[in-house]
Amino acid sequence: MPAVTKHKTKLHIQVTNSDQATAHGGQVLIDAFCRRFGLWKRIHQEPSLDPRKRTGAGFSPVANVAQLLFTLTSGGASLADAERLAKDSVLMKLLGLPKGADQTTLGQWLRGQTKESVIALHRINAELVDWASQQAKPGRWLHGGEVELFFDDTQIEVDGHKFEAARINYDGERALSWQTLWQGPWLLDGILDGAGDVSEHLPALLEEHQHRWQDRASYFYADSGSSAGKFLNRVEAANFTRWSISYNKWTDKLDRLAAELPESQWSALPASDQVQEQYAWVKHQPGECAQAQKFAGVRWKKDGDLMWRYAYRVCQTGEKDSPQAVFERHRLKGAKEQGFSEVLSGLDLHHPPCQSLLANQAFYAIAMLAYNLLTSLKVLDLPDDAQSWRIQTLIRYLLTVPVSVSTHARYEVARICIPAGWLRWWKLFIDQWVPKRKPGRPVIQAVDSA
Repeated sequence: MPAVTKHKTKLHIQVTNSDQATAHGGQVLIDAFCRRFGLWKRIHQEPSLDPRKRTGAGFSPVANVAQLLFTLTSGGASLADAERLAKDSVLMKLLGLPKGADQTTLGQWLRGQTKESVIALHRINAELVDWASQQAKPGRWLHGGEVELFFDDTQIEVDGHKFEAARINYDGERALSWQTLWQGPWLLDGILDGAGDVSEHLPALLEEHQHRWQDRASYFYADSGSSAGKFLNRVEAANFTRWSISYNKWTDKLDRLAAELPESQWSALPASDQVQEQYAWVKHQPGECAQAQKFAGVRWKKDGDLMWRYAYRVCQTGEKDSPQAVFERHRLKGAKEQGFSEVLSGLDLHHPPCQSLLANQAFYAIAMLAYNLLTSLKVLDLPDDAQSWRIQTLIRYLLTVPVSVSTHARYEVARICIPAGWLRWWKLFIDQWVPKRKPGRPVIQAVDSA
């Protein structure tokens, strides 16, 4: 058998300006999922999203939100990308959009938003998370039967001094703060502004969504930015079943308390071929805390060390939890942080599109919707072997598929080219969730319906 190597292709290459094909055929899945949730109707029924004085002219909020959502879920990241997507006439027809707005029109619409309309977008996003979590198989998003909640902050760096509310952060960079609350794999809520404290909005987010985990087994994670006493008080009042927060800022008192513990309160040293760590409970009441807190402590020595090194997690535990189990569970926070990183990199949200804070808040609210739509599609409908897919993988292999349109005597047909192995899944999804064309002349609906 001859060796396999690289050869020049034998095919003749021709370039054509086709108005009957697009590379984004997978967007019919996103469109169908939006109708399945009732997203278009929810947006249409929210008057605060429409800043137009004459609602009979221009682009409706449904059209603008749809164009931005389809841009983000197809790999685009900017208003310029949205304008380029609008020039794909086949895709626009496939998605039921007569035409798309240019970036100036989209920017004007974003700048026309208000606090009320941004709150409305956040409410619709939370409703999507509620709906998807109720539809999903519990094993795909619960951990040991518990709802996992996670709070974190990221800094969205900006160039120039004209971005409203941007400030110099702890790294000396001009940035906006995006503080988010997660429920399972979904981005439940987020506040974008110039917050000076990395956990400033934690109390407000917990207050807003506390009813969502009441009467359910839940576990909350946060990093050391949320370990100040005022935040611990609020986390404790949120009625999580269990929680753990990294604690590495004010450890002098804890180090003294841990050093005073008798040897009997530390766990036994493991076998010599394992990491030489010992665990114990430590009680301490940090400043501003309403009551003493339980800390899981670990100590270890490196080669040549004379003194013990310590690390801590402040926590609320179950009856059978051990200090070591708290550390092991808290390590799962790393997967949550990777999910946050996936939002930023998968949807390329490192660059706010506008100088207006409200406009950027509206854009990031729509980005949350885009991320949760992709996540919900994966969790609810994709097979088990695709549950590990990242957002970029989903866009590349499921949504970026070619489709061609052919015209018949009385109707047009869109033919989607499906990768090998996915044809059956696509047929089942289309049969179940994509509405069929009825006999007779097609009826044009102003707002899409399921």
